[in-house]
Amino acid sequence: MRNFNYSIPTTILFGKNKIEEIIPEIKKYGSRVLLCYGGGSIKKIGIYDKLLALFKENSVYFVELAGIKPNPRVSSVREGIALCREHKLDFILAVGGGSVIDASKAIAAGVPYEGDVWDFMIGKATVVDPLPLASVLTLAATGSEMNGSAVISNDETQDKRPMGDPALRPVFSVLDPEYTYSVNKWHSAAGTTDIMSHIFEAYFTPDSGVLVQDLMSEALMSVCIKYGRQAIDEPKNYEARANLMWAGTLAINGLISYGKIPGDWATHMIEHEVSAIYDLTHGAGLAILFPVWMDYVLDADNAWRFAQMARNVWGVKLADDMAAAKAGIGEVGKFFKSLDMPSTLKDVNIDGTHISVMAEKATIFGPVGSLKKLYSKDIEEILKRAL
Repeated sequence: MRNFNYSIPTTILFGKNKIEEIIPEIKKYGSRVLLCYGGGSIKKIGIYDKLLALFKENSVYFVELAGIKPNPRVSSVREGIALCREHKLDFILAVGGGSVIDASKAIAAGVPYEGDVWDFMIGKATVVDPLPLASVLTLAATGSEMNGSAVISNDETQDKRPMGDPALRPVFSVLDPEYTYSVNKWHSAAGTTDIMSHIFEAYFTPDSGVLVQDLMSEALMSVCIKYGRQAIDEPKNYEARANLMWAGTLAINGLISYGKIPGDWATHMIEHEVSAIYDLTHGAGLAILFPVWMDYVLDADNAWRFAQMARNVWGVKLADDMAAAKAGIGEVGKFFKSLDMPSTLKDVNIDGTHISVMAEKATIFGPVGSLKKLYSKDIEEILKRAL
């Protein structure tokens, strides 16, 4: 196990009606709030009215930034930065899923920065003194509610790029499973796939001797398997929604990555390029790509790790590591299919037109992956196999 420093400072307010506790938390950091949200679902499920009542009762000034889209656009980020500067706002509250929270992180970083916020996505700028932010989560998927990472899209260049800094972790996040009851079947399934994929990214590294992290990861995978389909079929099942919500947070808050290489992340980098061009739901893209990536990188050196997952998570009984590994990869594909996720790019009307472009962009900063380094030619092959 490698050396590490453990710090996950986000305060989690988990459970029913926890939104009632946010005002004292906000006032620790600010009093003039940018309220960020997406397409209006927060109004349908009552969060919006509840927040406005809380703000009014406690004399909290706020300005709204609505309409943040999935695969959040840098144009919304720029709009949020302008609002913060114009109204001298000192706190950001993101209400929604990962897209809203990611956009809010970029806004927080961009307010004190003199250049264009896209500089953070291309490695030209570093985060310094961002505005504090918090979240009220309405979709279990990205884990953005407890980490410092964000992914932002640029429609003008058809790029989708990550950014991040520990200072961008939300200072608190409200996790009320009841707020996910209204999530439709597609996004519930894609959310579970996203959670599972984050666990895979942390799990599939070359490191051995990290049994604590491995067993936690395998337990979180098992939670997705147990409750993923149930949340789709029984959308108001509190147990299923609660377990998935907490698993989504733990999957990517750093806990299962401490003491080892932080993760592989090649599959995410490839999917970012697919959704940058085709605006595909992130979890659906990962459902297509992960089994293909697994099959592509599997070799004699890493078969033990795939076999470990196959035996501990999927109950594969085969003694030979390579045979067990292949069986486990097959189970992953079956699981995603059981959630009604697509299996190929053609299932979501994507052909091979832009494969070379996506492969080049995915490796614009060099090869990706830690389990096995992937270059442009490798990614081209993975995308071709995914067709």
